[in-house]
Amino acid sequence: MRPSQQRDVGSCPVAHTDYRKDRPAFETYELLNAERELAPAVWNDSTEHGFLMVSRYDDVTELLREHDSLVNDCVNAFDPDMTTPLLPNSLNPPEHNKFRRELNPFFSPAAVKRLTPLAEERAAALVAELAPRKKIDLGAEFAMIYPTELFLALLGLPVEDGPMFLPHVEAIFGGFFASTPEELKASEDAVNAIMAYFADAVAEREKNPRDPETDLVSRLLVAKIDGVPLTRDEVLTICMTLMAAGLDTTRSGLGFMFHHLATHPETRKRLVAEPELWPKFIEESVRLYSLIIQDGRQVKEDRDVLGCPMKAGDMVWLGLAQANRDPRKFKDPDTFDLDREDLNHHLGFGAGVHRCIGMHLARAELVIAMKAWHDVIPDYRLVEGVELTERGGQLRLQSLPLEWD
Repeated sequence: MRPSQQRDVGSCPVAHTDYRKDRPAFETYELLNAERELAPAVWNDSTEHGFLMVSRYDDVTELLREHDSLVNDCVNAFDPDMTTPLLPNSLNPPEHNKFRRELNPFFSPAAVKRLTPLAEERAAALVAELAPRKKIDLGAEFAMIYPTELFLALLGLPVEDGPMFLPHVEAIFGGFFASTPEELKASEDAVNAIMAYFADAVAEREKNPRDPETDLVSRLLVAKIDGVPLTRDEVLTICMTLMAAGLDTTRSGLGFMFHHLATHPETRKRLVAEPELWPKFIEESVRLYSLIIQDGRQVKEDRDVLGCPMKAGDMVWLGLAQANRDPRKFKDPDTFDLDREDLNHHLGFGAGVHRCIGMHLARAELVIAMKAWHDVIPDYRLVEGVELTERGGQLRLQSLPLEWD
């Protein structure tokens, strides 16, 4: 039986904020900042089991690289019993490294370069389609359709299947941070639906294999770990993990980036005039608007973490968003600074061996999306009178209504 939240936490302060809840836009960052400053480690009792929040840049960076006593058996600090399978995220070294070696070629800079012409073509086509409308919800339209099509292309699957994935990805992430049985059931149903889709795709590849050097599903079917082929369940779980993680983060990132530019016209005008600065804009956006607010680790055996006594099975929250706004590391951390010297020191993609496998793809597709949009629609604004909310658990603006003349 796992320890409950009613327990000895030594001298650690105790916080009660439930970060799974939706809030007014940008309120979560204020709460995270405040709790980072309480102490190097803070016990949070908002869930059934509770978890330890580690939030300062140097501490988070160090613990992200500690693999022996803080393990990836569960990566969601909110739920040590999370049942949604994730591969290779939930594996520990050396098994994790072996799976990553099979996947890395499809997310390398060279692979991203192969995908660039399609990304540019799809982004331009979507913007051309949306421009005459003068008003859209960016999050539900451009920000979701574009990354969905690219990810299907990366997997070698039909881009026209994109609309089918949208509600399933929503439900899966609802289940990650669920607080009701209905949300958990919807998440399980969505996982099963995506698994069934990929099962059909895998069966088709078994009959008609493609080049495993350029087709990811075909690569998984011939991949071997320690000389043993991947099981069917492993192949399906990898596809589902890559799809769900890649779609949600890119969509969410675009929402915060467009919100910033809609409310900071001076920055937008500078980027339109100097498009070579878009990569810098992406880096600073990923730092300032960290979507993945925590990277969870599970304590392997009883130990002390920054003065807090932890028991085997306890969860540790490694606060990526808090570390990225830590004044001990970044000057004026809550300010967007396109000319920041330590621009790429952020932890928006994590750190260590579990650093985001899709970071090169994410950077490239975000730059392409921004260029394509601003070439056609350089001036736009938020629709007046709309109250924006952000999703709990893994941040995202629930809607972003934009309009232009």
